[in-house]
Amino acid sequence: MKKITGILSLVMVLTIIATGFSACGGNGDADKNTLVIGGIGPLTGDYSTYGVSVKQGAQIAVDEINAAGGVNAIKFELKFEDDETDATKAVNAYNTLMDDGMKVSLGAVTSGACIAVTEEAKKDGILLLTPSGSQKECTQYDNCFRICFTDPQQGTVSADYIADNLTAKKIAIIYDKSNDYSVGITDKFVAEAAVKGLEIVAKQAFTSGTSTDFSAQLQQVKDTGAELVFLPIYAKEAAFILKQAKTAGIAVPFFGCDGLDGILEKLGTDNQALANGVMLLTPFAADADDTKTKNFVKVYGEKYNGQVPDQFAADGYDAIYTIKAAIEKAGINDINAADFNTKIIDAMTQVTVEGLTGTMVWDESGDASKDAKAVKITDGTYVAI
Repeated sequence: MKKITGILSLVMVLTIIATGFSACGGNGDADKNTLVIGGIGPLTGDYSTYGVSVKQGAQIAVDEINAAGGVNAIKFELKFEDDETDATKAVNAYNTLMDDGMKVSLGAVTSGACIAVTEEAKKDGILLLTPSGSQKECTQYDNCFRICFTDPQQGTVSADYIADNLTAKKIAIIYDKSNDYSVGITDKFVAEAAVKGLEIVAKQAFTSGTSTDFSAQLQQVKDTGAELVFLPIYAKEAAFILKQAKTAGIAVPFFGCDGLDGILEKLGTDNQALANGVMLLTPFAADADDTKTKNFVKVYGEKYNGQVPDQFAADGYDAIYTIKAAIEKAGINDINAADFNTKIIDAMTQVTVEGLTGTMVWDESGDASKDAKAVKITDGTYVAI
């Protein structure tokens, strides 16, 4: 009797173990063919507009790809963690996503957080594709790539665009000297402005601790007779500047980069008129008349309560399709293969992606090469110029 009981106990133990392994496998072959893409960015806090837009744009691309049958029988799953633009929280988010099966990192959205995450992605050897981390160090390793322009590119291209397309020659700059993003763009803008014959009549700095009162900077702008104000800063601070510029009687145009995206939200419905005439460098305009953009804007509005996508949403969308293109180019059909990471990383320098933000190619630097565009805000909408 004891012998039979012992045999039955052994059978029960083996059954429980087998069941446990089956549970870990989830849905079996279906889970084995699901590529977990981990997004990291601010979903709460002052800069949440950037992370939310990336997440929403990326999700639309994931849904489209899966509805079409995936790529090489591989389905995509997007998991997104909030980092509140904090580097430590970004690393914690990365580790959480790795525990959840992440194979490709879509992060982080902001530069400081992204740079911290690159260290972890390098150790693990996985592809990191940031939609919008623009600081140069975001692609410091050979497994790291980006969709957006770099800070230096934005500074140079902004100066070129102003010199080649606008009449303003006397330029004032208001920048955040405590922010690497702002400093990087400013330095390149100043250098290129000298080449293009633009005169920098005022260069006014602020810090994260003095980012609500711009009366002194705006007075300097007014005193120097600036014909345009360049704002290589984020939308939160820019909203304060636009409100205070009106009070100060400053009516010259303002020009910014991708950080200015989200300015309408920061101004709020009652103050959106203050953004009329504001220009920003962007590779995406929601009012473009090409079929791809029209379809994206339509789906985005339907899915997200009538919202109009900004360039961060387009960056997220393009990032997912870039991952798809790399999988296709590498001929990957098994995400658990030992050479998955090597193959998808190597393929990144071999693909050409026709995205919402332009036609993109990448070299070993990890930076995307594509054309720059600019938009002007008119009655609450972005109009290509």
